[in-house]
Amino acid sequence: MTEPTRLLIAASGTGGHLFPALALAQQLPDYQIEWLGVPNRLEQTLVPQDYPLHTITVTGFQGKPSLKTLKILGQLIGAIFQVRRLLQERRIDVVCSTGGYIAGPTILAAKSLGIPVILHESNFIPGKVTYWLGRWCHCVAIGFAGTAKYLPKITTHWVGTPVREPFRSPQPLDLPISPERCLIVVAGGSQGALPLNQRVRPCIPAWVAAGAEIIHLTGQNDPEAETFQHPHYQALPFYDNMAGLLQRADLAISRAGAGTLTELAITQTPAILIPYPFAAEDHQSYNARVFAEAGAAEVYPQRELTSDQLEQQVLALLQNPDQRRAMAEASRRLAIVDSAEQLAVLVRASLN
Repeated sequence: MTEPTRLLIAASGTGGHLFPALALAQQLPDYQIEWLGVPNRLEQTLVPQDYPLHTITVTGFQGKPSLKTLKILGQLIGAIFQVRRLLQERRIDVVCSTGGYIAGPTILAAKSLGIPVILHESNFIPGKVTYWLGRWCHCVAIGFAGTAKYLPKITTHWVGTPVREPFRSPQPLDLPISPERCLIVVAGGSQGALPLNQRVRPCIPAWVAAGAEIIHLTGQNDPEAETFQHPHYQALPFYDNMAGLLQRADLAISRAGAGTLTELAITQTPAILIPYPFAAEDHQSYNARVFAEAGAAEVYPQRELTSDQLEQQVLALLQNPDQRRAMAEASRRLAIVDSAEQLAVLVRASLN
């Protein structure tokens, strides 16, 4: 019997990097998959029950050059040799990374050994690793069609961003939500978002009075998470059935990470987007703009948005079901449901 193809997935940090990689892994059941991450990040929780997890210590370059930059550069060089040794010891045939700073040493190590790399860039504006190292990959899979214009010398394939399997079929919801009320889901990403939470809380009484049910995913580090109590408002630090929640939602208020936007498109959920203003290259604003131009979402910069403005915009949408339906249809047109399958095809093709 021939041995299975050995794939190393390098994905670390946040759900935006990990969930697309996990969705890809599910499409390659005949592959022997190993995982590369860093210590003390989300992969420590999500990965080990399914795949062997290896870790390296590496951080990204931030700000102006300094003595700290030399330390980071030393870490990077050490990480390249660590990954190179792992690739050799585990006899890896192909590598796939969903970007972030773990992708840099992984691409360089694989390139030095002649191992093909598929890099997935989910954001509209490519990250630094994609700009610098994408040409050393077999190809770069992109989440937005418009991203290709920023990578003119790199082989790109528009595949969208993979989502977890539950988003692709109806899911039950185990939360007590009245079927007669509009459901608003507030979510700041896998870590929550304090500025978003602070703008939402003053609006809750008016939204509830207008007939809304609110599920507010606050994150783990919000000291005011339980300051408002109401039968039609639930504050939760985290909820793992996001597929069922967004499928039921009539409106979402969220950040604009690429993974989040993909989930909103797949579930056809109208949205108010408040991009994280400190994201690298301001990529969330560019991501959100695609949805705004398509009519799938309304976008408001955090620094300009007050609670009063947010309250009124949501009330207007609650009172206009036709607009919400139009936004849902626009979201549907943005969705690429088989993104994980398309990415898996690229991984398989890299060995031919």
